Amino acid sequence: MTRVIPTVAATRYVAPLREGGSLPGIIEADDLGTYVCKFRGAGQGLKVLVAEVIVGELARRIGLDTPALVAVQLDAAIGKYEADEEVQDLLTASVGLNLGVDFLPGSFGYDSGFHPDPEVAGNILWLDAFTANVDRSWRNPNLLVWHKQLWCIDHGASLYFHHGWQGGVTSSERFARQPYDASDHVLAAFRAEVPAADERLAPMITHELLSGVLAQVPDEWLEPVPGAESPEDLRAAYVDFLHARVSGDRAWLPAERAA
Repeated sequence: MTRVIPTVAATRYVAPLREGGSLPGIIEADDLGTYVCKFRGAGQGLKVLVAEVIVGELARRIGLDTPALVAVQLDAAIGKYEADEEVQDLLTASVGLNLGVDFLPGSFGYDSGFHPDPEVAGNILWLDAFTANVDRSWRNPNLLVWHKQLWCIDHGASLYFHHGWQGGVTSSERFARQPYDASDHVLAAFRAEVPAADERLAPMITHELLSGVLAQVPDEWLEPVPGAESPEDLRAAYVDFLHARVSGDRAWLPAERAA
């Protein structure tokens, strides 16, 4: 299958970003771009990279601002002269294809001093509920402000269902109805915007759109499981799970009351 996200080659490891447990790092690439690299050798494994692409590309398709994604080819030579032993081990374990997130120079983390557009906030909350993103709280907002706009980042904690596929692809029924607890969400105050967001966004999430999103996930990140041994089988499973969640009664929508 043709990979839609561009592939670049890392030319220099610049610095680690130690705010997260997975130790992402800033890298430069042969397209002259600078990226935040999420490494395949980090403890969370390849499923985190898959979730990053799926949810990041869903965000883009429903009109949210989110950094461009690339696949980053990492050669063993990149880590050869790295002085930090922890970083060197991570780079060595990550030889191959990793995920690059476009670095937004001058951006800053979202806080209560920034007042988002209510419709945008409602759309973000809807997306997080749809994809079961458990990692957008005040402790870790995973939102950036860049050029006075709110940008969504870091979606690897979404799509919890695929972590249960080690024994085989399970039924989508539980995920389709699993409630979403928005009480700890950084944008919980905008829950009243979610019904309108659902009216706008749910009709957009078609089989065709989901298939286009899954086409962007590199084959080598899609690890075979019983009953879904090929990348295409796994892509179909993701499409089925997500389409089941959006095409039912959407019992997972957060309640409208404020936090």
